Amino acid sequence: MKTNKPALVGALCLLLAGCLDPEPTPSESLAAAADDTALEHAQKHLDPKYVCPMHPQIVRDEAGSCPICGMALVPKMIDSGAGKRPTVEISNAIINSMGVRTQPAANTTLWKYIETVGRIDYDETRLAHVHPRAEGWMETLELNAEGEPVRNGQLIGRLYSEEILSAQVDFLIALDQSSSKTRVDKARNRLRLLGVTEPTISAIQKKRESINTVPIVANADGVVTRLGARKGMYVTPNMEIVTIADLSHIWVLVDVYEHQIDWLELGQTAEIRVPAYPGRSWDGKVEYIYPELDPKSRTLKVRLAFDNPDGLLKANMFADVTIYGGPQRDTLAVPAEAVIETGRRSSVVLALGDGRFQPVDVVTGMASGGMVEILSGIKAGDEVVVSGQFLIDSESSLQASFLRMDESTAPAGDAAMGH
Repeated sequence: MKTNKPALVGALCLLLAGCLDPEPTPSESLAAAADDTALEHAQKHLDPKYVCPMHPQIVRDEAGSCPICGMALVPKMIDSGAGKRPTVEISNAIINSMGVRTQPAANTTLWKYIETVGRIDYDETRLAHVHPRAEGWMETLELNAEGEPVRNGQLIGRLYSEEILSAQVDFLIALDQSSSKTRVDKARNRLRLLGVTEPTISAIQKKRESINTVPIVANADGVVTRLGARKGMYVTPNMEIVTIADLSHIWVLVDVYEHQIDWLELGQTAEIRVPAYPGRSWDGKVEYIYPELDPKSRTLKVRLAFDNPDGLLKANMFADVTIYGGPQRDTLAVPAEAVIETGRRSSVVLALGDGRFQPVDVVTGMASGGMVEILSGIKAGDEVVVSGQFLIDSESSLQASFLRMDESTAPAGDAAMGH
């Protein structure tokens, strides 16, 4: 197609003289379009959006001016760099002064473990409760306060109950007036059901006389965590006289963050340390994983079980907890200090050699022992910067900003020359 060269020359002269109308005539637009090559025409239509160079939030489908600053909108260019950032070249002298150190990414074994803080609690499966089997009065009470240690079979107090006294009389009558073993056994079983101990029943049978108060004894070893009765109180079967906790086995309740839940399994090994006993540790296991997260803290409660034969671990102590999840082998990893976290992306700086460096975005996985797993972005053997990488990344980001400014302003200049 032939172009109207005299018309184009005249338009250029008018532009230089400042007399050209800012709006081109239809014939001039057709002439300019005719001069475009096929490649230039295709590039103009890669992205039909127009943006303001000063206010990138202003995006229009057609050319025009920015409603904020009045600048001409320019075509939005597609980034042909596929997300790569510019390479930074640094002299050896600057590299030495910055203290740049590198280390190759390598496949290694990372150990999964969760570090958290837990609270020691009683093992609820080992709590024992003492209730009276009949109504009556606590004539005596051998325990003074909560926290006292007790042994299984130890005397707690003595109970006077009219129902138990009546059962004793029936038992004595069966012993004296009946030769039937069945009737005697029934009377004996009634005393058992009312909580009378076997030594007490044997003493009644031997002496052939009733006793006014019967003993109440502890049914487990441990410490008293609740004392619900006092001397002289009237008690009923639904009243709890004593609660006994076995301290030879305790629970530790911990909270695990949501992103670490995948590391948890029943039976995993756990270790605790408490400030009260520096240098000592206790080994236990994951006994139960609760079914729901706390909606406020977004953590999952986990119950750990530990043996406490010497009773050193006390309820409501705080403990430093480590839960071991096992090894993850043949994992590509880099030192944790090499990873740059911005909140929106993770990246490392690659050392390309000859003083050239380039930031690369990566996808990170677990972190353990000062190392971070790399899921994608780099490969084994790549040299990553572990010291001084923040300055290099900042320089690359600055260069990328200048390149974007050049890409944004270049089309505007071409448009001005075209008019």
